[in-house]
Amino acid sequence: MSVKEIVAWAGALLAAGYLVILYNNLVQLRHNIARAWANIDVLLKQRHDELPKLVDVCKQYMKYEQETLRQVLDARAAVFSAGASNDARRLGEAEQSLRLGLGRLFAQVEDYPDLKADESFQHLQARISGLENAIADRRELYNDSVNRLNTRIDQFPDALIAVACRFRPAEMMRFSKEETRDVDVRKLFGGGR
Repeated sequence: MSVKEIVAWAGALLAAGYLVILYNNLVQLRHNIARAWANIDVLLKQRHDELPKLVDVCKQYMKYEQETLRQVLDARAAVFSAGASNDARRLGEAEQSLRLGLGRLFAQVEDYPDLKADESFQHLQARISGLENAIADRRELYNDSVNRLNTRIDQFPDALIAVACRFRPAEMMRFSKEETRDVDVRKLFGGGR
């Protein structure tokens, strides 16, 4: 073998190794997204199991707020359905609806001092609030993983591997304008404008 052939073979081997590394990095990013989604799914299932308990405790006290309780349960079902279908857009919309329903429910609890003082309610409220915070953290991790993959498949030379191996951009969980607007504190405390 001549020196030119050795250099050509070494160059080809280095190029192939580099392509393998790029491909493996893209696969790892895709799996990070799947892992982040699975972590969200676990928390959604935990919350899914806790919400009926909260509603049952509330039903004992809140005789006139059945519509709010029904909305929370309907939103819970929508979140479960969207999570099961792995649809990030639907999940984001369903999450917003559930958070709004829980917000209304927790605001109405103020009118029921016995419920507010109930130990079961306090425990469930704390548990669900903790799950909400954990879900928000996992959504951030999921979106970060999606952003990393989407950035890499748009960059050269990763884009060549992404096109050849049919890597597709992932969809971020987006917040609606309702969720990102400034909070009207005056309205929350019952004051008018």
